[in-house]
Amino acid sequence: MKTAVQEQFPEFPRLPLGLRWIIRFWFFCASPGVLVLSWYPPGLADDNGEPAEDLVPAVLDAVAFHIQPYRGRNDQSVHDNVKYIIDRYGDHGAFYKFTSSTGKSLPLFYIYDSYLTPPESWSELLTPTGSHSVRGSAYDSMFIALIVEERHKHDILAGGFDGMYTYFASNGFSFGSSHQNWKAIKAFCDGNNLLFIPSVGPGYIDTSIRPWNNHNTRNRVNGRYYETALQAALNVRPEMVTITSFNEWHEGTQIEKAVPKKTVTRVYLDYQPHGPDHYLELTRHWAEQFNKEKEQWLM
Repeated sequence: MKTAVQEQFPEFPRLPLGLRWIIRFWFFCASPGVLVLSWYPPGLADDNGEPAEDLVPAVLDAVAFHIQPYRGRNDQSVHDNVKYIIDRYGDHGAFYKFTSSTGKSLPLFYIYDSYLTPPESWSELLTPTGSHSVRGSAYDSMFIALIVEERHKHDILAGGFDGMYTYFASNGFSFGSSHQNWKAIKAFCDGNNLLFIPSVGPGYIDTSIRPWNNHNTRNRVNGRYYETALQAALNVRPEMVTITSFNEWHEGTQIEKAVPKKTVTRVYLDYQPHGPDHYLELTRHWAEQFNKEKEQWLM
């Protein structure tokens, strides 16, 4: 039986229940359907989860990896992680590869909280003269860093990254996630041969896990917040757009099918007065709009 997501996006994989939590976000370039998995090395997980690396083969359909800031992560350990991922999954037909302007097809990795490692260290991995550089090797890839503060764009460039993404769904939460800054970030990226990948979300509310963070709540306004973010992203003519998130319910950013439900301790978000598929339908509409506009940009 097909899920609601598969009805909207036939290319989207069926997910085993144990894997649903590791889908950090989702992006579209030519079309939606590439999952970005929240990834920890084998045996590691965040404080609220369990190791899930052994489950990755079950979800591979069209997948990129979002490498998390596990304890001890540095440029050398990421080198080892990339080697592991490519050796294990690189030959899978659905392992996502990005085709650059030069026509080269490379794996794409998002590095969450990349700013925790100094650019001098990243450059050892990501520049051709680095001590353990992947450039020009079998493990060469597209590496996308997280821009939070304005100064990070210079660190990302110095570190040898191929681009930057904004991740957070709360407009105004950070310099990078503020829609009003995307034009300037895109201009910086264009001037330095970097990809700019804006991240959009349907809203934001994480007070169930961060009671003190109410000031970063963003109301969905029945889909208008999501559409405003998508329009802001398309306005800067990006190569691709990421969606935060598919199913991060604890931060109120999910777009997957939702029906009304409440328990003794919690009332779950739903999309009323719209139907359960409302945000999947909006995503389909805007993906089609993105494709149409992109064709015009290239003319």
